[in-house]
Amino acid sequence: MPYTDPKTGRRNYRREYRQYHGKPEQKKNRAARNGARRRINSARKRRGLRALPRSKEVDHKRALSKGGGNGRGNTRVVSRSTNRRKYNK
Repeated sequence: MPYTDPKTGRRNYRREYRQYHGKPEQKKNRAARNGARRRINSARKRRGLRALPRSKEVDHKRALSKGGGNGRGNTRVVSRSTNRRKYNK
């Protein structure tokens, strides 16, 4: 969904945020992802493990958009590429 300026060929982050990432639905989705990541990291710390590396993300087995929740049974840790490839299937 990146917007690239046709004249300069550079990515316009401000316009991209305004047109997509700044919408209420996207803010809600981002908050849900961040909350799931916080829960995973706090559980890992209680077990004496490190926080998730940047290359890992929290995946919802059943997508939030399809009625899945943020509970422990619906989240798992996967690589970023796996999570992005899955999208909301």
